[in-house]
Amino acid sequence: MRTDIDSGGGPALFRLVRFWSRRWAAGITHDEGGDVTHILVLEAISAAGRPAQIGAVAVELGLDRSNASRMLAATVAAGLVTRTVSPQDARRTWLDLTPAGEDLLAGARAWQEQTFARLVADWPAADARRFAAYLVRLASSPSPSSPPASSSDRPSGAS
Repeated sequence: MRTDIDSGGGPALFRLVRFWSRRWAAGITHDEGGDVTHILVLEAISAAGRPAQIGAVAVELGLDRSNASRMLAATVAAGLVTRTVSPQDARRTWLDLTPAGEDLLAGARAWQEQTFARLVADWPAADARRFAAYLVRLASSPSPSSPPASSSDRPSGAS
């Protein structure tokens, strides 16, 4: 871990997280007609790799399996996610998005892109692209508390 950085990046990051965690849900659910819980689950399934398993979704959500299962059940009931028993192992259930889930996730991501574009609208284009690339890099880094998902845990053909 680097300790030679004294840029104020940590406090700024958490200030942004606090600010947007309270605001994004209202904007995204109003514009896209979804429930924030559903969008979180859809994002987690997408991030975990499709199809996903509940354990990987729980890790992405930062929750235990029980709480993640409750969120998932509501998203399945809303018709946004399918549960399929693995043909190789009946103890495993695969989770994937329905066409309605795909649409909601696409709408949520479009709203996120539009919001980002508004936030950096007065920045030089090169700065906005660089900042976006840094955010993607940061979000793509495995967290120190969770190892990267093993590709052997997914059915063949899943990435």
